[in-house]
Amino acid sequence: MASSRSSPPAERARGPQAAAAPPAQTDAAGRRSGDRDPVTAAVRAALTSLLAADTGQASGGGTVRIAVALSGGRDSMVLLDVLAALAPGQALAVSALHVHHGLSPNADRWAAFCAAECERRGIALAIHRVRVQRAGGASLEAAARAARFHALAQADADIVALAHHADDQAETLLLQLLRGAGPHGLAAMPALRRAGGPRLIRPLLAVGRAAIEAYALQRKVAWIDDESNADTRFRRNYVRHEIAPRLAAAFPGYPATLVRAAAHQAEAARLVDELAQHDAQGVVGDDAAGAATLERAALIALAARAPHRARNLLRWFLRRHDLAAPATARLAAMLDQLVRAAPDARVRLAHAGAELGIHRGRIVVHAPAVAPFAVAWQGEALLALPHGTLEFGFVPGAGLAAAAVAGVPVVVRPRTGGERIRLAANRPRQPLKRLLQEAGVPAWQREAWPLVWCGELLAAVPGIGVAADFQAAAGAEGYEVRWRPQAWGMRGPD
Repeated sequence: MASSRSSPPAERARGPQAAAAPPAQTDAAGRRSGDRDPVTAAVRAALTSLLAADTGQASGGGTVRIAVALSGGRDSMVLLDVLAALAPGQALAVSALHVHHGLSPNADRWAAFCAAECERRGIALAIHRVRVQRAGGASLEAAARAARFHALAQADADIVALAHHADDQAETLLLQLLRGAGPHGLAAMPALRRAGGPRLIRPLLAVGRAAIEAYALQRKVAWIDDESNADTRFRRNYVRHEIAPRLAAAFPGYPATLVRAAAHQAEAARLVDELAQHDAQGVVGDDAAGAATLERAALIALAARAPHRARNLLRWFLRRHDLAAPATARLAAMLDQLVRAAPDARVRLAHAGAELGIHRGRIVVHAPAVAPFAVAWQGEALLALPHGTLEFGFVPGAGLAAAAVAGVPVVVRPRTGGERIRLAANRPRQPLKRLLQEAGVPAWQREAWPLVWCGELLAAVPGIGVAADFQAAAGAEGYEVRWRPQAWGMRGPD
C-alpha cells in the first residue's frame, strides 16, 4: 500500500452539482449562519458526544485530529464540507484520506478531484493506493472493503469519520437478514468503533439520503459518481435500486424503522456478548504472546450442559481474534471437532485466514502454516522471516560462536523432519522434534521453527540451544539467537 499527499489538478464533476461554492461562513460556535439542517446537527451532536467522553484521547494540544474517509462521492463530500465548517468551533484538525483501489479506469480522476476539493478548502489529503486481492472465495466488494479499512486503520488521526447514512444502514440490515445473520450481523454498522488504530465514527447513520442530497444541492457541494454504483449485479446495488424504493413507497417509515431495528439488534448483541463473557470467566486467558486462549475442558462441559451457550462462547472467542463469525453449520462442525477430538489428536481447523488448534488442553487461534523458506543471514541483528523475526544478540562467551560462522554461508530455514542436534560434547545427538515437544512448542509452530544452518550443519535452534561444535568459548564473541514469532492478528491482509 502506497500513500501520497499530493495529486494533479482534478477534472470537475459533471452536472449542476459541480458548480461548487466556497464553504459557508461559521460563527464562533462553529455553526453555519442560519443553518439548522439535519446533516450539520447530526455531525455536531456526534462530535460533541464523542469529544466530551474522550477528551483524553486527543493528540497534543487538545486538538483532535479527524480524517474524513473521502471517496469523492456525494455523501463523503458533504461530510467533508460539514466538518470543515464545524472545525473552528470544535478544536478539530480536519484532514481527508482517499483510498485509491485502482479498480476503475476513472480511479485517477477521482483521486485528482478529491485533491482539488481538499486544496480549495485548505484541508490536507492523504491518498493511499491499495492492491485489492480476492482470497478464500471473497467477493470483489468484500476484498475492496477489507483493503479500504486496512488503509483507514493506518490513518494519521485520532478519529476517522465515515459517511454511511440511514439508507446505507437499512441496506446493510436487509443484506444481513438475507444472509441469515444473527444479532451482531443485524446490528449492521456501529456508530462508533474502537479497535486498533483510530476510532471510527459514522455521524450520519440517523440521517437519510434525501437530507444529504438536499444539503449538497443547497450548498452547491461538488461530487463525483462511481459508475459501479449503478451496477445491480452487486447485491447492495440491487437492494438500493430495486428493493429499497418499493419499501420506501409501501412503508413511509423507511429507512428510519430499519435503523431502529438495527439499534435493537445491537443491544441484543451486547447481551449475548455479556453472557459469553460470563461463561469465559476463568476459562479464557492469554498466552505468552498476549493472545486469548480457551480452556477446552470448560468448552466440553458447557457444550454438554447448554450447547447454545457453547456456540455463543466459541463465536465470541473468534471475535476476540477479529475473526468473522462462521456460518451456522460451520460453527456447529467446529464446536463438534473441538469437543470430540481425542486428547492426543491433531486438530487443525481453518477459518477466515486463521487456524484453530489445541495445545496442552487449550484452544488456540494461530496463523496458518508458511511456505518453505530459506533466508541467508549476513550478520544483521534482526532477520525478518515470513512468520516472525529472528534476533541475533551479541553475548560474550556464550551462544553461537562468531568465529565458527565467519566466512561460511549461514542460512535459516524450517524443519523438514529427522533433524538431530548435540547440545554438549559429552551428550548424544538428540531428535529435534522431541526437544521442541519438551520445550512446549505447539505442533503448528514446530513445523516452521527456524533453524540456523552453517553450510550443511545444524548450528543453532532458537529456544533449544547451540550445537556443541558451534558454541562460543569463554571470552569469545557469540550470538544469542532468539525467535519472535508473529502472533495472529499482527498480520496485514494477504
